[in-house]
Amino acid sequence: MSREHGQPPGRDGKIPPWARKTLVLKDLHRTKSGLRGSSLSSVCEEARCPNITECFSKPCATFLILGGVCTRSCGFCSVRKGEPAPPNASEALLLARAASRMGLRHVVITSVTRDDLPDRGAGAFASAVRTVKDRLPEASVEVLVPDFSGDRELVCAVLGEGPDVFNHNVETVERLYPSVRPQASLETSLGVLKTARERSPDVIVKSGFMLGLGEEENEVADLLKRLSGAGCDVVTMGQYLRPSRGQLPVRRYWRPEDFERLSDLAKKAGIRYVVAGPLVRSSYRAREILEVILEDRRRACPDDFAR
Repeated sequence: MSREHGQPPGRDGKIPPWARKTLVLKDLHRTKSGLRGSSLSSVCEEARCPNITECFSKPCATFLILGGVCTRSCGFCSVRKGEPAPPNASEALLLARAASRMGLRHVVITSVTRDDLPDRGAGAFASAVRTVKDRLPEASVEVLVPDFSGDRELVCAVLGEGPDVFNHNVETVERLYPSVRPQASLETSLGVLKTARERSPDVIVKSGFMLGLGEEENEVADLLKRLSGAGCDVVTMGQYLRPSRGQLPVRRYWRPEDFERLSDLAKKAGIRYVVAGPLVRSSYRAREILEVILEDRRRACPDDFAR
């Protein structure tokens, strides 16, 4: 593999410098305390995100609802697998209170996949969005949802509460689904995104995926076209970093210049907003991206925002 097309993992297993994060501990304790005091978890911690200290210092966190045990066994994910506990009926209120105490202006809500629940967890998302909007009317809300087994009614139940951003990650190219997302399908995920676009024309539709699991550039280009066709406004692309030896190994480290090239491909495919880089994750700088989009919309249709 040539240097200009990424770098395969070395025998020593070392991560290249461009895929490493410098830790910034300022105000980290404040956000962690806010979560612990409310008996809540963040996906930032559960998934071992490399940007945790940067986001927590702002403060910014992606709240993890419906517990910390997932019913699926994705090959890239370090979240615990098994039989989850019943949902906490007070979770939405605890989340809203924590977001209020932390002074959040943009609240991101995600969950493990709960195939064990009749509504796949859609009701918990709807309740969380509704409660946050009621207690923090000035805050924007972003949901990062599982695929709800492709059930359009469940997707619409979440959209009906008016989240500002609807995010569902496709995670990887279609060929790699058997090892990366064995209990999911790309078509199902694209259907979730299409439903969001059709059901809520004004919502910002977002998706993301990882690089480094063995995908080829032509496969990435095809995925970007399909995401554009599904109606995505925003796409995030980041380097996959193996959380532990229990997950899939890294097959390739894509360089910063590779992400720039793929970002151009995304825009050519019709995706206007692209966040790409080795350390980019789905909710990285989520509020800043939303503000850029809203400002663009204000400029394009000033009368709509003057009402």
